[in-house]
Amino acid sequence: MFSPVFGLDFERLQQSLISRFGPASMPLFKEWQRLLSEARSQPESDKLKRVNDFFNRRIAFNDDITIWGQTDYWATPMESIGRGQADCEDFSIAKYFSLIELGVPVTKLRLVYVKALQNGATTGLSQQAHMVLAYYATPNADPQILDNLIVDIRPASRRTDLSPIFSFNSAGLWQGTGNQSSKSNLSRWQDLLQRARQEGFE
Repeated sequence: MFSPVFGLDFERLQQSLISRFGPASMPLFKEWQRLLSEARSQPESDKLKRVNDFFNRRIAFNDDITIWGQTDYWATPMESIGRGQADCEDFSIAKYFSLIELGVPVTKLRLVYVKALQNGATTGLSQQAHMVLAYYATPNADPQILDNLIVDIRPASRRTDLSPIFSFNSAGLWQGTGNQSSKSNLSRWQDLLQRARQEGFE
């Protein structure tokens, strides 16, 4: 399991990034490192906004086929920074890891698979598979939704376009919006955690 700690080995992360993506990835990595340094002492609400804004503005959206040549690939934060591109899962994952590094407890964060109501140019309104990051200020609070589709952070009660299917974090798996938890057997999540540890997230 990913064990959150504070004070990442940035030298190791940088070496991992350069070895895979070359020195062109360094400016964005340095911006991310500066964000983590500056936001560490800020209130959680400010951490959420800064992390959400950083990835939504500095990473371009694209699909996995275009980025990785695979139909469904979950990228680590370093892979998203290295490519400068991400899909919805990758945006949510990068925000999750960044907020944990900033000291936000795992218990307050969940990656949420949803059906998102979207208006396509040719299909009209339809439900699309999507992932967002949810932040719970308290266990029973209306969660705040960090999303790459909508720039500002909004409470879930105002995101009537989203229908949650299940959510998870490093501690467990939840069905829908309920509180029943179990160990996550998501193979892509486990694979992602292993690759993140190899990069230096440990």
